[in-house]
Amino acid sequence: MKKALVLGATGGMGFALVEELVSRGIETTAFARSSEKLVAYKQEWGHLAKTLVGDVMNEQSLSEAVKSVDLVFHSINIPYEKWNPALFRILEAILIQCKSHKKPIIYVDNIYSYGRQSNPVSEDTPRDPHTKKGNIRLQLQNQIQTSTVPYIIAHFPDFYGPKAESTILQYTFKQMLKKQSAGFVGHTKLPREFIYTKDGAKALVELALREDCYNQSWNISGAGTISGEEIAAIASRFLDKPLKVKPIGRRMIAALGLFNPSMREVTEMMYLNETPVILDSSKYEALIGPLPRTPYHVGVVENLKELAK
Repeated sequence: MKKALVLGATGGMGFALVEELVSRGIETTAFARSSEKLVAYKQEWGHLAKTLVGDVMNEQSLSEAVKSVDLVFHSINIPYEKWNPALFRILEAILIQCKSHKKPIIYVDNIYSYGRQSNPVSEDTPRDPHTKKGNIRLQLQNQIQTSTVPYIIAHFPDFYGPKAESTILQYTFKQMLKKQSAGFVGHTKLPREFIYTKDGAKALVELALREDCYNQSWNISGAGTISGEEIAAIASRFLDKPLKVKPIGRRMIAALGLFNPSMREVTEMMYLNETPVILDSSKYEALIGPLPRTPYHVGVVENLKELAK
């Protein structure tokens, strides 16, 4: 049986990847910098999960982790304002070890490199990023594709789900638990696509276990689209209280950015809340079958339950 390494294991997708891998009987090393989170999450992952506290920029630590496994999942993300040059350095460090130890990289990516598009967006759609962060993501993809390391690049819509802390929906859910009115980034009536992290992890692990899926990019879509008002309706029924969502627009984000570096970087990505990108996953489904798609009325409730603990 294969062994796996999940880098960034305490993030939303990282947590779900470890969970999915061990559920398939795969011994998995959960690698992250936070010892406190790794200790807590180990109780949920079970005995097949081995935790390793470390920094990918420590060559010896990363080398030891990579050489003992068969699959390397890269799900590390960092605050927007640190992306350049940190994301490039992190990826280069991982690619060096993957190449040295002859291991593939399975890379968790977003939709930024597509730029503004006519929907739905397939893997063959030309990348046309018009933002700084979209261009960074495209450069990272190119870095992987020209590295000679076997790879899978998986594009996901915005995450929600257990442990997915730094997401726009998590911000809304936390307010819903405390108040009757919650801020929602973007237009509240506009349908957007999100993916439940457990679904994304199931789909990505399925790709990683198939040799015919490597050296390709893959779109992994969510369970259709949903608006902020529809999310509020689901939460309202579950929490048994009237809930409203208030739109947080570009001007408000820009104003907050005057004092908060992270919010300043969010401004250029607000186009996704005005002209959403919707992924076409027909390539995946033609080869493997239907994607796992947790309905929003189930996923939203599960996310709220976890936050309420």
